[in-house]
Amino acid sequence: MTQRMGWRAGEKDTGVALWVTIIAGAVFTGLGVVFGIPASTAMASPLSPDTQSAEFSICGNSRRVNCVVDGDTFWFHAKKIRIADIDAPELSPPRCEVERAKGEAAKQRLLALLNNGKFSITATGRDQDRFGRDLRIITRHGRSIGTVLVEENLARRWDGGRRPWCN
Repeated sequence: MTQRMGWRAGEKDTGVALWVTIIAGAVFTGLGVVFGIPASTAMASPLSPDTQSAEFSICGNSRRVNCVVDGDTFWFHAKKIRIADIDAPELSPPRCEVERAKGEAAKQRLLALLNNGKFSITATGRDQDRFGRDLRIITRHGRSIGTVLVEENLARRWDGGRRPWCN
């Protein structure tokens, strides 16, 4: 019988599978540290199933439970959430017609994305913003909903500061 590194030929190589899992976890953790995401968040996001859902509407003047405020803010189970990885055009008040139109489109698209099935909510390195909104990354199947809005030109990557949407 041939033996290599302590394993018998033909045996299932569970040791390699274990090492691949450990290395993958280290990579996710390392990326999380680089991007300011806690290790537990970086590990959980791509591997965890989406479990959150609700029927969302556009927020009005009534009690806010599950509704969309604008392209980067929504209420979920009566908690106000700011999507942490993007900046969407302002609607209250918009500074120009371009910002208003793009902000309305971003709000409607976020509504559609949230109503399109289960998603995950992941905490970031900072729990709340200065307005008391919970800062969270929203994903579906491991992909950021914020990234979808950015790719559709309805939001920008959050770079730590607001920039004007008007020319």
